[in-house]
Amino acid sequence: MEILKVSHPNFKEYGRIIEGIDVSDLLEVLKETPRPEDVIYVASDEKLEACKSAKKIAYSLYGGMPIQIGYCNGSNVYLNAVEYHRDSEVNIALTNLILLLGKEQDIEEDGIYDTKKIEAFFIPAGTIVEIYGTTLHYAPCNANGEKFSTAVILPKGTNTEIIKEQENIKEDKLLFARNKWLIAHKDAKIKDAFIGLKGENLSVE
Repeated sequence: MEILKVSHPNFKEYGRIIEGIDVSDLLEVLKETPRPEDVIYVASDEKLEACKSAKKIAYSLYGGMPIQIGYCNGSNVYLNAVEYHRDSEVNIALTNLILLLGKEQDIEEDGIYDTKKIEAFFIPAGTIVEIYGTTLHYAPCNANGEKFSTAVILPKGTNTEIIKEQENIKEDKLLFARNKWLIAHKDAKIKDAFIGLKGENLSVE
């Protein structure tokens, strides 16, 4: 798999690099979060949300909307699934990491997505990126064989538990959590997820 730099023009279709916000306080707190052998995701972390830079992020990147700041850490080399939200997700990379990205527009009418359309991007440590709401993404992957750590910022309530009690449109079958639509690969064995990734479960190795 070709891994492009985040500065590559192709990344502009999926997101943008954010500059001008000092997040050094947030990165210091992020250093204290666990980095297991698999992947851990915490949607909301009080210490991260208490950082002074959190108010700047909420104002400049979410227009003053309530946000949550959590983290995704650990070790991963596979795509496994793709998800999307109804808004942008901001990632602040503590370590080097790789993001595997696609486009919501390429999801077929029946919810199927072909993994050959995925592109990989290297995100250097200390980089802030906005991933657009129409961008398919999932857990980061290791860069240079090392564990990864990133802050994950979303509107408050995103990725929390939802009771699936309605089926109004076809897309409802992809709804996995609040403000989270997910398409999984069969090899990932994600419980209760819609299995709709066709092709290889891509790996950065």
